Amino acid sequence: MTPSKACVDLIKQFEGFEPKAYRCPAGKLTIGYGHVVAPTEYNLRDAALTEDQATRLLEADLGRFAPQVTAMLSGLTVRQHQFDALVSFAYNCGAGALRGSTLLRKLRAGDVAGAAEEFLRWNKAGGRELAGLTRRRNAERALFIG
Repeated sequence: MTPSKACVDLIKQFEGFEPKAYRCPAGKLTIGYGHVVAPTEYNLRDAALTEDQATRLLEADLGRFAPQVTAMLSGLTVRQHQFDALVSFAYNCGAGALRGSTLLRKLRAGDVAGAAEEFLRWNKAGGRELAGLTRRRNAERALFIG
């Protein structure tokens, strides 16, 4: 399964477009639509991206996240909207966070409603509840529910 336009649009909406590198609330150097700049990506530290370049960078990032989410869902049948919500979550929180989450445990146990509610618990950065993360988790939950 690959992320749909709904997934890309949701990520773009909440990440926002930043043409120049900045530090996100979690303290990571970020550019474009939430791309975390790797230590080896020297060219991005002082770059000024266009929206098209940022979109291509996001699509490349999703090309790495989607297979990880797919692997976590091995043996499960999920719908496109559920997959999209999980990819957005993994993109924002990290694949490792999803892998070890109660959200995934509940989904694997067949508790789809319980899994949907777990999105709402992931609204903090640096120990602080952030309104933007609360809005994003609500949007991911709504997408997950369909």
